[in-house]
Amino acid sequence: MGIGKSLVNITDDVRIAMDPNEYRRINRDFDYYADRLGKIKYYPSVGTVRERHFNTVNMTKRVAQRVASIVFNEQCDISFDDESLGEFINSVLEENNFKNSFEMNLEKGVVAGGFAARPYVDHGHIKIAWVRANQFYPLQSNTNNISEAAIASITTRIEHDSTFYYTLLELHQWDTDKDGNTVYRITNELYRSDNKHVVGIQWPLSDIYPDMAEVVELKGPQMVRPTFVYFRMPGANNINLESPLGVGVVDNNKNTLDNLNRTHDSFMWEVRMGKRRVLVPSSMLRLDKAHKAVFDTDDDVYESLPNEDDINITDLTKDIRTQQFTDTINYWLKELEEGIGLAAGTFSFDPKTGMNTATGVVSLNSMTYQTRSSILTNVTAFIEDLCTSILELAMTPELFDNGNVLYRDPNLDLLDLGIHVHYDDGVFVDKDKQMDEDLKNVVAGALSKQTFLQRNYGLSEEAAKKELALIQAEQPQADTTVGQEGTMLGGDEE
Repeated sequence: MGIGKSLVNITDDVRIAMDPNEYRRINRDFDYYADRLGKIKYYPSVGTVRERHFNTVNMTKRVAQRVASIVFNEQCDISFDDESLGEFINSVLEENNFKNSFEMNLEKGVVAGGFAARPYVDHGHIKIAWVRANQFYPLQSNTNNISEAAIASITTRIEHDSTFYYTLLELHQWDTDKDGNTVYRITNELYRSDNKHVVGIQWPLSDIYPDMAEVVELKGPQMVRPTFVYFRMPGANNINLESPLGVGVVDNNKNTLDNLNRTHDSFMWEVRMGKRRVLVPSSMLRLDKAHKAVFDTDDDVYESLPNEDDINITDLTKDIRTQQFTDTINYWLKELEEGIGLAAGTFSFDPKTGMNTATGVVSLNSMTYQTRSSILTNVTAFIEDLCTSILELAMTPELFDNGNVLYRDPNLDLLDLGIHVHYDDGVFVDKDKQMDEDLKNVVAGALSKQTFLQRNYGLSEEAAKKELALIQAEQPQADTTVGQEGTMLGGDEE
């Protein structure tokens, strides 16, 4: 199986046709997300160059978390026209804590431009593995679709007081067998290195994963798409026009984030430097062993003192430029909001009105709603593809003992599952007001009861019809006796 093959970087593999710069970009994005931006070098009053902590404000984390929470939350409802299908899919999603996991991984995807999910079978259950952008390597793709990919995961192990890094490379590829049938092949390769920056040499898979097969082939009519699903942030990849990977919030806002961090760092340094300073006679200074005046060596500049002993004590303390820094930080925050596509006031602070709430922001500007809608289009496609991949595995006999599949429906169209994804728009829409308006429209005959249920309760078309049937069945039968008596007695309709 190619034991002896070695790789420095995963992109060195000839099967991976990706520009290494794409992964340098993604790793830099995650550095901003983790606030790993190095230290500040400066010249103190005495001595050579020194380093200090870079006092940043981690807006990358805040932006990604805010966008992810606005786009998706646990109120999302996933339903199907086929009730039994919906029960099965939702049981798998609930077992994997899908809603919370998706929001958390969406946050990382907002940072780096995308992420992936890979369903797999584990002891008769379908699990979902989440894959970061720097673990996902397309093989065959175009800018709109990724049909083949490699997924990398690293395991660390201590051996004889030395640390070794094992990289599992999982390749998903399409092929045809000798009979011309389509085959979905998953190849597992293991690499070992004592350097975390090097993939290393190919190693026997059984050394770390004794129960894992080196090659798995999946066949059958149920295999209609890859078993992995890739989520991409909307918009073109303007960093690399040929790349199928998306770009995140850092990539086109790096300069703004840098300016914001520098301004915040300068402000905090000015606060530190704003401590009281006085000019005093040299006779009042503490002397070291060499009979030299001792100053604070962290100061950028120190005050030189004349030799006269009759100098008066003078306060040299300067006022901190709080307003100037506040205005500058707000300027960069507003530029960041515009660059990301969020409403003005999402992060910037107005001393008169304070920080805007999410509802207040949207009422002032629809930009956040437009950005959310754009992302939700890709979220919906991701969920639909994920459900299809789950069913592909659930309907493959080779993956289960005695061929006992988890789901069986010979009439199921995997390319049209009849799925409906309903998102919580509470941040943007006053639900009570919307329901009141819809109720008025139902009474006026301008809106159907079925549409009312689907819109306000997130029901699928099939579920809404069933609910209407139940409502109709519970209605008391109209009493027509009075009308009949009136007719017999010659009375009119009144």
